[in-house]
Amino acid sequence: MPDAALPLSASALPHSLGAALARGARGRCPRCGGAHLFASFVRPVERCGMCGQNWTLHAADDFPAYLAILITGHVMAPVIIALGLRTELSLATMMGLVAAMALVLLVGLLRPAKGAIIAFQWWMGMHGFAPRPGRREAGRP
Repeated sequence: MPDAALPLSASALPHSLGAALARGARGRCPRCGGAHLFASFVRPVERCGMCGQNWTLHAADDFPAYLAILITGHVMAPVIIALGLRTELSLATMMGLVAAMALVLLVGLLRPAKGAIIAFQWWMGMHGFAPRPGRREAGRP
């Protein structure tokens, strides 16, 4: 079932996938960029307050958490190695620093990752989102 979003001028729509992803990662509506995408920490609004886009169609599931964990692991690996080479730090101090830094990174990356995944699904016309004007559906001329 297609969503009943209000028509927007071409200048209000994002010009590229990167622009839509950036809007989503900043927690803004990927379609119009004018309203908040999230009602709470990671729960998206049902409809955009400005353009009326239905955001209940997304299927982000666990992928944002996976991305946040993947990025955190790649950032934390060199930090853990560098801390391990410092012999004056006790094991408890090192573990406390690593746990605190990983937690801050994970929590800080979760919402932008979810916004970007929702924007990607909207841009690609996945999971019930209507294809963008001018974009052909897969398998159709």
